[in-house]
Amino acid sequence: MLHEMLTREIGRSSIEASAIGLGTWAIGGWMWGGTDEAKSISAIQASIDEGISLIDTAPAYGQGLSEEIVGKAIAGRREKVVLATKCGLVWHTQKGNHFFDYDGKPVHRYLGKDAIVHEVEQSLKRLGTDYIDHYITHWQDPTTRIAETMEALETLKTQGKIRSIGASNTTADDVKAYVAAGQLDAIQEEYSMIKRDIEDTLVPLCLKEKVSVLSYSSLALGLLTGKIGPDRTFEGDDQRKDNPRFSVENRRKVARLMDAIAPIAEAHGATKAQVVIAWTLQQPGITFSLCGARDPVQARENAKAGRLRLTSEEIGLIGDAAATHLTELAA
Repeated sequence: MLHEMLTREIGRSSIEASAIGLGTWAIGGWMWGGTDEAKSISAIQASIDEGISLIDTAPAYGQGLSEEIVGKAIAGRREKVVLATKCGLVWHTQKGNHFFDYDGKPVHRYLGKDAIVHEVEQSLKRLGTDYIDHYITHWQDPTTRIAETMEALETLKTQGKIRSIGASNTTADDVKAYVAAGQLDAIQEEYSMIKRDIEDTLVPLCLKEKVSVLSYSSLALGLLTGKIGPDRTFEGDDQRKDNPRFSVENRRKVARLMDAIAPIAEAHGATKAQVVIAWTLQQPGITFSLCGARDPVQARENAKAGRLRLTSEEIGLIGDAAATHLTELAA
């Protein structure tokens, strides 16, 4: 039985969003073997039509390409969207810490006030909007005090350019510093059946401080979809090609987990991936689950997970299966 789309509040912001969010990293093409703009726009619009309001992007996804595609897709639909984007990975300045190179160009982690003011204007332009619902520091910058970063973000909030503040790829100390400096509404962290370390570190802190947790890579870059078997090969700049997490042995273990999940999926008339996403959203402290989609079929499939409710018995069975099969995974 499918229910209404699950919605939740982002921290204490009073912003209500679908618990399933569309993640648009792959739509930027970078590290995902390129992109198809028309398909990507259709995927975003299909997500909105299916009740997904939370759309997550970032300047770093294809150096602005993902934001531009999102902007085209939401034109005329802005009021249906809770738009999240990010700051802190910059290529217009050499300030901060060098993080990586993109097409031979250095990208730095930098969250100084000057960069944040510059970045928000660029994002607003690419997205074709005059406000961002949820603005996230993408990667933390050890060269800038969090208090300075928060001051800049709180100013943007006062100006109406952003409506809430988030932080991604954080430590517990980072979260404490953000909370001390202003209103942090959410963190965005990697979390899935095969990466659960935040359950012991960040989740208890966020529950205490009423900070939402947006989980990214809920399907572990596709590994937990049930569609990537031991025989799959990855081409070009697809980041999974040399990723030890996608070793043949890991994929065999995941295949056994998927066999265990199959009866639950069948009972709900759902796919295995939908069950994995629903399980993620029913874990204590996990408020939102960001799922990528590069075409309308994937988008609609992800959306249905937001209407799926697993019983406590099913949650337990899935947890036991994960504990049995997902041991000693190469990371």
